[in-house]
Amino acid sequence: MSQVTIVFVHGWSVTNLNTYGSLPARLQAEGAAQGIDIKLETIYLGQYISFRDEVRVQDISRAFQAAITDKFATAIQSGTRLVVITHSTGGPVLRDWYSRYSNRWPGKCPVSHLIMLAPANFGSALAKLGKGTLSRLDSFIKGVEPGQGVLDWLCVGSSEAWKLNEDWIKKGAIEISPDRIFPFVITGQDIDRKFYDALNSYTGELGSDGVVRCAGANLNATYLSIKQHIDGVTSEPGGTVTPIVAPATAFRIVKHTSHSGTDMGIMAGVKNTIGDPQGADTVDAILRSMKVASLADYDSLITAFNSETAALQVADKVEKVDGNIFSKDRYFIHDKFSMIIFRVKDSEGYAVTDYDLIFTGGDGTQSSANDLPEGFFADRQQNSNNRETVTYFVNNDILKGSGAVVAKDGKTVREATTGITHLGIQLNPRPDKGFVRYAKLILAADSDLFNAIVKPNSTTMIDICLQRLVDDQVFIVNEPPFDGWPVKKDFSKLNPHDPSMNNGVPN
Repeated sequence: MSQVTIVFVHGWSVTNLNTYGSLPARLQAEGAAQGIDIKLETIYLGQYISFRDEVRVQDISRAFQAAITDKFATAIQSGTRLVVITHSTGGPVLRDWYSRYSNRWPGKCPVSHLIMLAPANFGSALAKLGKGTLSRLDSFIKGVEPGQGVLDWLCVGSSEAWKLNEDWIKKGAIEISPDRIFPFVITGQDIDRKFYDALNSYTGELGSDGVVRCAGANLNATYLSIKQHIDGVTSEPGGTVTPIVAPATAFRIVKHTSHSGTDMGIMAGVKNTIGDPQGADTVDAILRSMKVASLADYDSLITAFNSETAALQVADKVEKVDGNIFSKDRYFIHDKFSMIIFRVKDSEGYAVTDYDLIFTGGDGTQSSANDLPEGFFADRQQNSNNRETVTYFVNNDILKGSGAVVAKDGKTVREATTGITHLGIQLNPRPDKGFVRYAKLILAADSDLFNAIVKPNSTTMIDICLQRLVDDQVFIVNEPPFDGWPVKKDFSKLNPHDPSMNNGVPN
């Protein structure tokens, strides 16, 4: 393999280049042993400002375009291409750059490989806690107030993240190629317990690395469009469901790795000794990603990564934390989780921000929330800026059923559970009365819907369009004859029709 030029791009709120730790040096050493020529003078450590409120993700991607134009324009014109390795928010920054600027370079995209370590591609649940709380969490930031502009993007369900991810799901297949870009996601699923904050359970959330959920890092996502139908008779209409699956993307969960820190962190936790087990999985996955040169190579790595991730999640199913004289041993079950992001608008494009959304189980003929297995639900967040969007985090293994979970010491941590095969959705929007209103949306429990929505280590975006109902009393044409002129008819106290009769005019 020819000489490689690497650009590292750090995460959010970073203020010092030591955030990269020993990863660059370890890559150089182990790369040489595998025939990859990584020279010190071809390793560039990026830095950007993310801790000022006025700076947004698109500003950083614009600045990245200017920076590589200034630094690499001549080299790129002569055929040099960049391998970019990102951490955390650096992933969305580079993806935003790619969507805005990659086509502005003549010929091939200047970035051949985008290797994302623990990327917050669908945001981070921690971002909901706000600036004040996050500034006190060692696992997320040290010594500086976080910037609100980037934080807004990172809140799960943000409109900026939604657009970037919907575009990728729908159009990304044509972008994965030797002349465009090869994307890779490498992340952990372990918690560095010394960073755990008992008052903020997200720092110890299973299915995550303490900051980013595996499902929120993975680009192997699904988009569903659900459009409500009003037939003028029923007030409980169903809808059409159209799924679109993202292009297959290389995704790997690596062993004993958390988001940050010098012990387990996916970047700073890598040790600068060839063969050191801490960081070995991460370094190996990066170097194998760098070797991809064709679509056949990429497809083979996807298959290998999928197999290795599945094996790891079986082998590391149970984590035991030894107790002491003051506490008992603790066991943590590393189930696979799914993230489901709902966005609700009406047929005129207006955001619907007040609604109850209920999952239902059953056999398809009768759906009920009571048919769902106990313990499947992990978290729900409504986006503060885009209140039409709400994100659910659910336990995939519990929903689908799980055999008994036994720790390596022989202790049965969880008995076998019975899952479901059908899943439904019921949306109760408001207002459901008045001159402009909405009818509830009911999708009966269905196996196809279940399999489309609930996927392990993955995110599903569900776009719901409700029919906006305008009451037929909003505009009335009065018939003559009138009792003299001017006509005296007070309609200030006119009431809408009973919404159960559905006397609405669908827009």
